[in-house]
Amino acid sequence: MFIFHIKLRNIPLSQKLAAYYHALRLDFSTAAYISVIPLLVYTFWHFTNREKVNFNWVRIYNAILIVLFSIISVINFNIYREWGSKVNSRAIEFAIRTPNESLASGASSPIFLTLFVLAILLAVGFYLNFILIKREIQFSKTPAWAKFAIAILALSLNFLLIRGASHAPNSQSMAFFSTHQILNHASLNTEWNLASSILASSKAKKNPYLYQDQKLADLEVEKLYKVEKDSTTSILKTTKPNVVIFILESFTADLTKALGNEDGITPTLDTLAKNGVSFSQIYATGNRTDKGLIGSLTGFPTLAVASIVSWPEKMQKIPAISQKLYQNGYQTSFYYGGESEFDNYKAFILGHQYKKLTDRNTFDKKDTNAKWGAYDGLVFDRQLADAKETQQPFFSTILSLTNHEPFELPVKYKFGSADNIQRFKSTAFYTDSCIGSYLSEAKKQPWYKNTLFIFIADHGHLLPKGNHEIYEPQRYHIPLIFYGDVIKDNFKGKVVDKTGSQQDLSATLLAQLKIDSKDFKWSKNLLNPYSKHFAYFSWDNGFGFVKNGHTVTFDNVGKSVLYNNKPEDAKQTNQILNSGKAYIQSAYQHFINL
Repeated sequence: MFIFHIKLRNIPLSQKLAAYYHALRLDFSTAAYISVIPLLVYTFWHFTNREKVNFNWVRIYNAILIVLFSIISVINFNIYREWGSKVNSRAIEFAIRTPNESLASGASSPIFLTLFVLAILLAVGFYLNFILIKREIQFSKTPAWAKFAIAILALSLNFLLIRGASHAPNSQSMAFFSTHQILNHASLNTEWNLASSILASSKAKKNPYLYQDQKLADLEVEKLYKVEKDSTTSILKTTKPNVVIFILESFTADLTKALGNEDGITPTLDTLAKNGVSFSQIYATGNRTDKGLIGSLTGFPTLAVASIVSWPEKMQKIPAISQKLYQNGYQTSFYYGGESEFDNYKAFILGHQYKKLTDRNTFDKKDTNAKWGAYDGLVFDRQLADAKETQQPFFSTILSLTNHEPFELPVKYKFGSADNIQRFKSTAFYTDSCIGSYLSEAKKQPWYKNTLFIFIADHGHLLPKGNHEIYEPQRYHIPLIFYGDVIKDNFKGKVVDKTGSQQDLSATLLAQLKIDSKDFKWSKNLLNPYSKHFAYFSWDNGFGFVKNGHTVTFDNVGKSVLYNNKPEDAKQTNQILNSGKAYIQSAYQHFINL
């Protein structure tokens, strides 16, 4: 609450104080968990004939926990700043699997504030440990029956604090009390939540989103994708063009003029939108790159608390655009300036018929001086060079990365570098300019006139506006643009306002290429006049559902609606909430059954 005090300015003091009260239950539970070892040792010694017991070891035990919990605390507030959720198993897994990328991702965190808070926590912790923990304890002579009574009472009380006194055992929901999500997160004990998240992540065989009978949930999802007629509006001059998909790091709709009313940040994309086919109501399926990559290229939805990239054996079973195009005679390639092993990208890429992979390891070390790897300009140029030697038709996917924390550039910062907003806008401008340079050079190539270029973001971002919480739909609003000479002239400049998702790219593209997309059950054709207007997105443990201009987001932990742009329409709100619950339940069950 100290770190994010600005977010609390308009919240009544009574609610802020209430966060401390509602935090007690899980705070007590955490304290009881870490007291188990000292309590058991003390109880055992109580039944011996010892008169004095040395407790220096408890000081050491406490010191270890003080260091561990202090580090977790400062990691937590930095993660919360970027992800909008507390430190969880996903963050730990991220750090263990790819420590270098984790450090790079956190490089934009306020280092002095982090160190200051860490120093305060350690100093206070060690001071209290020194004055409160006695070096030794002297046992008084106590009758055996009293020893048993004390032991049973102490152990029972500790167990009660661990579990909670109510009918339901302790869960994260016990800390949720407010309509202000930040207060719920403030009252949620960080270490308790982390331990719970780690345990939950190991239970991939159990669906955590059981809201209704599975058959009813599946039927609701089936209705969403059912169309009166399997049709499509053909916008291409040919059914077998080359296809180049740019998946742009953090390119939220807020960066653009058309969707975010921002001038001068993305002049190239804004121009492409006016001369291509732009989809104005598209939402990222999640809030991280791994989710956006899977969503865009396979049409598979996010799983909130879980990510399918953590289970490569399941990931291999979902279809991808690259497989379909390879089966139809396309040369396939993937370009990324970072480590392809990051977040199991490589397992996905190589397991889905991408026959050529270019990543950080293929560039000279002098060209990978950014923390994440090679800058976007170098990566785009590499794809251009390779395209000259590639047999047509070809399918290339380019995953950009420069517009990622810590927002480093090889050139001057267009909007300055004094803070993260300026840096973010500058790196976005750089990537946008690289797209412009790429297309200028591509126009000189013989394959250009027969190529469809697709631009889509991997996910949205808190910046540059800084006023969209993780549970608000604006955080997930992203651009999607089809561009190229291969588009029919009468469709150039057209804006498609159908509500859709990253997931819908698969079915939409394949329909234009006259390739069957029935395997992509979670993707709908945005250019089919009969497909329904809806989109789904999720974050670590919540989801949002957009349908016919009405958006409802729901917290799976607190079991409460976090956002509703039309609260006056109670009937429609309930219908949308039911659709969202059915969607996440069916998606997770599909994941389990893979």
